[in-house]
Amino acid sequence: QVHLVESGGGLVQPGGSLRLSCAASGRTFSLYNMGWFRQAPGKEREFVAAISWSGDGIHYADSVKGRFTISRVNAKNTVYLQMNSLKPEDTAVYYCAATNSGAYTYTTDYNIWGQGTQVTVSS
Repeated sequence: QVHLVESGGGLVQPGGSLRLSCAASGRTFSLYNMGWFRQAPGKEREFVAAISWSGDGIHYADSVKGRFTISRVNAKNTVYLQMNSLKPEDTAVYYCAATNSGAYTYTTDYNIWGQGTQVTVSS
């Protein structure tokens, strides 16, 4: 089983960019489908983006399509989320997650979670 640690969050102005990283421990990282989720205050955790173990399958929430890019480097046990053109409504705690399930676009598909990193978009 992998252990996940997110980094790269912070405060950014509207229109700015951030890159989140999720470092995984363990030698089986390349076997997991990976996802990014976010949770804003008072709201449920929601899907942001996901990438298959091979990198061939990629999915995005409609709210981030064209602005966010998910990628992974299996040799570095790391998955990334490049976030561009950030908006105040992107403010949330962002979580990295891993799953062995063939389905990987819903919160309930994932059984391994990181601790989260705060992203705040504000002027």
